Amino acid sequence: MAAVDHIVVGGGIVGAAIAYGLARAGEAVTLLDEGDVALRAARGNFGNVWVQGKGATAPDYADLTRQAAADWDDFSAALQDETGIELHFRRPGAAYICFSPEELGKRAATLAASNLKARLYSPFEVLDRATLAERLPAIGPDVAGATYCPDDGTANPLYLLRALIKAMSARGGRYLPHHTVTGLSRDGAGFAVETPQGRLSCGRIVLAAGLGNAALAPYLGLSAPVRPVRGQILVTEKLRPFLPMGTNFIRQTIEGGCIFGESSEEVGTDDGTTLPVLRETARKAVTAFPMLRDARVVRAWGALRIMTPDGVPVYQGRDGAFVVCVHSGVTLAPWHAGGIVEHLRRGAFDPQIFQSFQPERFDVQAA
Repeated sequence: MAAVDHIVVGGGIVGAAIAYGLARAGEAVTLLDEGDVALRAARGNFGNVWVQGKGATAPDYADLTRQAAADWDDFSAALQDETGIELHFRRPGAAYICFSPEELGKRAATLAASNLKARLYSPFEVLDRATLAERLPAIGPDVAGATYCPDDGTANPLYLLRALIKAMSARGGRYLPHHTVTGLSRDGAGFAVETPQGRLSCGRIVLAAGLGNAALAPYLGLSAPVRPVRGQILVTEKLRPFLPMGTNFIRQTIEGGCIFGESSEEVGTDDGTTLPVLRETARKAVTAFPMLRDARVVRAWGALRIMTPDGVPVYQGRDGAFVVCVHSGVTLAPWHAGGIVEHLRRGAFDPQIFQSFQPERFDVQAA
């Protein structure tokens, strides 16, 4: 196949956003998607545009998150106008539900400390149970309170993915599903990408393949220290509207169904479900909102998060090759479709902007 300016490996939300941004900037881009056999993070994505607490111990990540979330209004409007796909983006704010006064106090202290370190301020409120009940009348009696952040919102992650690929393709980008990358190499001034369908060539390459980055990055002298962390999710039947904002572990979709889950398990690439975790997930949801006791569960599944050792993204680039490892693909979509693109086109990440996101931060220093 003829060489293109950029190849993006990974057809999930992160890769699709980057490919769309490159196509919008006038670059010739090809997006390679392994297909539904991939361990897609989007399968378990809540669709949260989440700010509060993100990057609590990493100020640069907090700032990146806050700016991306602020850009979501313009980003979603432009993408919807371009594709005709409604992303279901809403920003009613979100509550982080706490079940004890101690948990609530600790949560509030964490958010306050994060604001002292970050450059961009993110407002929040501490709601006692009575105040929270005024905003969420269905809240249960065993809830102590919540922190509330008006910057938080939600979107439909599957509609987002569809819109990104559609918009990229409309701008001349090429989407190649069922193209598993089996090998990578530098080829003169560019790169060669091996797939079962043949070899592709490009001037620059971006690895945004989620968990697949761990195996692909070393081909190009890059590092992707990621591991899978399983989360299990329950979805209810459609219910009357009762939850006008998102929370840290449960939200009601526009269609009426509730999605809930907050488990975190180190089980390798097993994306199945287990009864003990689902039972605990249901118990916590009913404690928060007793009305859910009678709701029927219609689906349950497991999905794998893409996690670095500290939970902060990895952005690494070297001589036209880049690796992007992120677990907040929805929140950071405006950044991946916008601000990051200028760096990819230049062939290098600005060290002043990306220094704290380098994988070398995990290296053990010699005594």
